[in-house]
Amino acid sequence: MSLKGKKILIVGLGLIGGSYAEALKREGFEVGAVTRSRESIDYALQKGLIDCGTISPDADFVGRYDILVFALYPHVFLKWIADNQHLIKPGALLTDVTGVKGSVVGKVQEMLRPDLEFVGAHPMAGREVYGVRNADCRIFKGANFIVTPTPSNSEAAILEIEELGRTLGFERISRLSPEKHDEMIGFLSQLTHCIAVGLMTCKDVRHMSAYTGDSFRDLTRIARINDEMWSELFLLNKDELLSQLDLFIGQMADIREAVAVGDSQRLRELMRLSTERRALFDK
Repeated sequence: MSLKGKKILIVGLGLIGGSYAEALKREGFEVGAVTRSRESIDYALQKGLIDCGTISPDADFVGRYDILVFALYPHVFLKWIADNQHLIKPGALLTDVTGVKGSVVGKVQEMLRPDLEFVGAHPMAGREVYGVRNADCRIFKGANFIVTPTPSNSEAAILEIEELGRTLGFERISRLSPEKHDEMIGFLSQLTHCIAVGLMTCKDVRHMSAYTGDSFRDLTRIARINDEMWSELFLLNKDELLSQLDLFIGQMADIREAVAVGDSQRLRELMRLSTERRALFDK
């Protein structure tokens, strides 16, 4: 499926939206943006990330684009569709970058006009900073891109969003249902952010920065967190995240018991299993 000649609109010009824009411009696409900050539009224009942009969407602007990428918080995304989908040209294809799918994809598809199609997607890439000034399309290189289709989607539209992922520079393109996506993301992303936050808040470590080694820095890199976005994502995926937290707390109890009773055999078993499984993630 070729994207050649398609005009692409980024709605929400933050870190990921800006990085999408940069990657697509480098590939020769016409890229526009809608975002609430005039400063973000001006910066993106100055840096050549977009061809044009606006903070006030209208039919003349939005209606010229063939593909719309929504890089918004989930509740803002849903409201934007409810308020502004009448501006979108018939036959346009919509996708997103939202970190949860079960509470988003179905709602968007239910409210969407019948002449539009939405295919959910999740770029598994990011940084512990945000805003278009930190945009950098290199974060996509070697990363994973997940498409979350439903029975409502056409194969042609799914293939087009998969091609978008390849065009952006992602190495591996996968398909998951919205439900399987949220189970996976609850463990691989949301639980890991909970662990990082827990490490930074369970003890006052301000005086320890002069003594730490790489292990603590590596484990807590993602503790520099966008509280508004991540708290929303946690609560939208509440049941799955609670399940993963319970799983992790149970495992920590097992490790604690082994330490408490001096069971070196159990500790070594867990460490060998950990080493074996971690090897699967090395790039």
